[in-house]
Formats: sequence, C-alpha cells, structure tokens
Amino acid sequence: MSGKRLPPTETAAGWLFCLPWIIGFLALFVWPFFASAWWSFCQYDMVNPPRWVGGSNYGRLASDLVTQQGFGQALTNTLYYSLLSVPLSVILGVLLAVLLSAPLRGQAIYRTLVFLPSVIPVVAASILWLWLLNPESGMVNYLLSWVGVPPQNWLNQARPAISMETMEMIRQGGMVSSFKLFGSKDALVLMSLWGVGNFVVIYLAAISDIPRSLYEAAEMDGASPGRKLLHVTLPMLSPIIFFNLVMGLIRSVQTFTSIYILSEGTGAPAGSLKLISLELFLSAFSDLEMGYASAMALLLFIGLALATLLLFRTSRYWVHYRMVA
Repeated sequence: MSGKRLPPTETAAGWLFCLPWIIGFLALFVWPFFASAWWSFCQYDMVNPPRWVGGSNYGRLASDLVTQQGFGQALTNTLYYSLLSVPLSVILGVLLAVLLSAPLRGQAIYRTLVFLPSVIPVVAASILWLWLLNPESGMVNYLLSWVGVPPQNWLNQARPAISMETMEMIRQGGMVSSFKLFGSKDALVLMSLWGVGNFVVIYLAAISDIPRSLYEAAEMDGASPGRKLLHVTLPMLSPIIFFNLVMGLIRSVQTFTSIYILSEGTGAPAGSLKLISLELFLSAFSDLEMGYASAMALLLFIGLALATLLLFRTSRYWVHYRMVA
C-alpha cells in the first residue's frame, strides 16, 4: 500500500536480491567507463602503469581526422556504413512487413524464410558471404549477370559506389563499360540487410496492432492502397521505426565480427573495412595503445550520444504516438 513502510527484513531482502545486479553494474559498466576516461589522458600499454600525457591522445585523433589515417579513415568508413545500412534496413524491413501482413497462401512460410537469416550465427553468415561475394565464382555476381550487370569486385575493391572518385570516373566515361561500382563497404552494407528479419518481426507485430477502423475510415474517404500506407500505416509505425533507427545506429557502430572475418582482422582492402570498432580493437590489443583506444572509445560514446539526442529531438516532428483514452 502507498505510504506504508516495509519491514526492515523485507527491505534488506529486496536489497540482497538487487545486490548481484548492482555489483555487476558497478564492476562491469561504471568502473570501466571512468577507468577508460582516465586512460584516455594517459599513455598506457597494459603492462606498465598509466602515465599522464594530457590531451596528446586527442591531439593525435584530431591529426588522424585531418590526414584521414587511422581514426580518421575508420570514422569515414563507419559513417558511410551507418548512413547507408541503417536507413536501408528500416526501409526494407517496413516493405517486407507490409507485404507479409497481406493475406496470402503460405504466409507463415514466407515469414519464416525472411526471419531465418537473422538467427544464423554471425561467423557462419560471414563465411557464407565470403563465398557469395566472390568476384569470380560468387552467386551474387552470377545473379547480377542475369540482368546484364558485369561482375563486381565487392571485397577486393576499396573504392565505394558513392564517392567523389566514382562520380568523376562515371562522368568521364571511364567506368561505363566495366561498371565496377561496388566495393568492400558496399558489400558490408549488403550484408547488413541479411538480418533484417529481426526488424520485420517487430514491424509485423506493430502492423497487427493498428486498429482496423483507421483503414475503414480511409477507404470510406476513397484512399488508395498507397495512400493508406502513407497516411495510416507509416504514421502508426513511426514509434517502431524510431526505435529501430536508434537501435540500428548503435548496432551499426558496434559491428565487429563480420568485418574482422571479411578482412582477416586487417581492414583490407586498403583499410576500407576498418570501421571504428576494428580500429579500436587493433589499437588496444594489437598495438597495445590503450590510452589512444580509450580516447577513441570516449569520442565514440559522445558521438553516439549526440546522434541519439538528435534523433530524439527530431522525433517530435515525425513520430506519432497513439492517444490512449
């Protein structure tokens, strides 16, 4: 009951039940965060004690941004991957969910086929994609040949499809005959769409929860299927889309296993697969520059926090929540 204090024994029992979580939170989250923040101002190789160096690690990060080496290249690659993979995953997820929500024969089979790739372990899926994207014998290039597209270099080409170099070569007609557009980062974006089934399941649950009366009202007003999708389905799905945008952004920055396998832990070719997660790992555990890696991790945390805050600020203009009476 409200206003009634629990007996001391029940209060102590409650704290005892919470104690394992509290200890885990302090030991595995709070302490590592502040330790990493401290190490970011130190030179630390995990063998000798940390030595205070001030802001030299951050100065090195700024220099890398200017020269597009190390952290600068990794940040550019991560932005390319995130800005393509996250919106495409959301768009593809919504389209598949709308199609799979329509009454048709074998609906359960289609839903299972769409969701099935998302439960395959990342390591197994990455090895499978190494074969699928093989420039000479891969199935992706084989399927593209059916529509007249020449074989792509995929994991053997550092230049991505969206770049100033590619646009300039196309403008000059240098790539028209061969059409070698897609590079390693584009292959990584394509792989990210493999697990879109997780999003589809969430969208299907949200679509089934949309009141049928809204569609009936739209039909009475003469709305076409396209207008019902635009003015009923998408607004009602906007909270789920917003949730998947935030989670997809965080997950895209944390992508590690697939790029480690595809590039054999090097970020090849020419560092095009070296995302921030891989650059941070190599700096900390290969080069033993824990201070530099900690500075990188702190900037990554701040960047993700700002991006998430921006999404929350913009959500007021396009996310519509259902009013509950």
